[in-house]
Amino acid sequence: MNPDAPAWPDLRICFLGDSYTQGVGDREGRGWVGRLAEKAWDRGRPVTGYGLGVRRQTSSDILGRWSAEAAPRLAEGEAHGVVVAFGLNDTAHVDGRPRVPQDETVRNLETLLAEAAGRGWPVLVIGIPPMPAPRRPDGTAYATALEAAFAKTCAAHGVPFVPVYDRLVDRPEWWASIEAFGDGAHPDEAGYRMLADIVADGGWWPWLDAVAARA
Repeated sequence: MNPDAPAWPDLRICFLGDSYTQGVGDREGRGWVGRLAEKAWDRGRPVTGYGLGVRRQTSSDILGRWSAEAAPRLAEGEAHGVVVAFGLNDTAHVDGRPRVPQDETVRNLETLLAEAAGRGWPVLVIGIPPMPAPRRPDGTAYATALEAAFAKTCAAHGVPFVPVYDRLVDRPEWWASIEAFGDGAHPDEAGYRMLADIVADGGWWPWLDAVAARA
């Protein structure tokens, strides 16, 4: 770091999400969240990153718990932020229908963004990774429509959004990563490295610097 630059603040970030946020499938136990935090440290931007991922949870589940889990973790830091990565389980189909309808998923995001704004917590929203067709029969159309709705919602709230689906769907190494782990739903370490790179290149650095500047 530049010795003449202001000291980096005590920065604490909560990462909200599902099994992908938890890093299920990563034998190194780092997931994309741990790798993203490592990138920050490597750039002289140390962060305390709280991974608040729960397997199989939808946006409705996460909306119901997020504030109570984030509040004690963000209580004492000099600067706080929240990264939201949900919706993947909403799009998974059960009995021929998505677990959570798209309009409800979008409302859940709107509610979370409003609640975070009320607490003064900056938010970064992450898009939807591709899943194999048996998990999401509508494939590209449903996921891209949800990402477009997320992007529109985030723009209306002045919140940055990182699209993911189109960055991964045509990459053979992404599908190879899911096949390598073997459960048909989660990537292995290689896939989480790809996700971390997409988030890092998609707006993480300016957002992180903006959060730090609030200290």
